[in-house]
Amino acid sequence: MITDQYGQMIFDEDDLCNFVMQGQDVTKLKLMVDKTVDFELAATVLEDPNSLLLWSFPVDSNQSVIEFDTGLQNHWHMPDEYKQLDIAEHVLSLCKSDTELQRVGHELLLYQERDLFNLLRYLKYLVDLMRENNLIWGVGRGSSVSSYVLYLLGIHRIDSMYYNLDIAEFLR
Repeated sequence: MITDQYGQMIFDEDDLCNFVMQGQDVTKLKLMVDKTVDFELAATVLEDPNSLLLWSFPVDSNQSVIEFDTGLQNHWHMPDEYKQLDIAEHVLSLCKSDTELQRVGHELLLYQERDLFNLLRYLKYLVDLMRENNLIWGVGRGSSVSSYVLYLLGIHRIDSMYYNLDIAEFLR
C-alpha cells in the first residue's frame, strides 16, 4: 500500500491477497487499487472477482489539490437510493411544527447556496448505516450542533432550536 500526494491509500495485489488471508471480505470493501493490479491473478484468490467493489478516481498528476478535491466532491460513494433522495423533502417531512418548518427551510436554503445537498444525502446514508449496524456515535460536537437539519437527520442529539443556537455559527 502506498499513499499518494492527496493522502489516498492505494492498494496492490499483495494487499488484496493479505485482506483475503486475514479473513476480510474484500467484496464489501471499497478500495482504490493500483492500475497495475493483475485482476486475473486476483481472480484466483476471489471466488467472484466481479463482486470486488473497486473505486477509482482518475488522477492527473498535474492537477492541484483543489482540483482533486473538487473532482471528489462530485463522486459520492453511496447507494443510488440515497443519491436520488430529495433531501429537502425528506428533512421537511421530519418537521412537527410551523416553527420547525421555518427553521429547516432557512437552513436548507443555506445548504443549497453552498451546494451541500450531496453532503446531507451522504450523512443520511451514514446515519442509516450506523443504525443498521448498531454503531454508536457521539452526542454532538462543535458548531455542527447549531444545525437543526443535522439534528433531524440524527447526526447529533442537540436540539438547536431548544437551545436557541444560530445556524450562522456552523455555516460561516
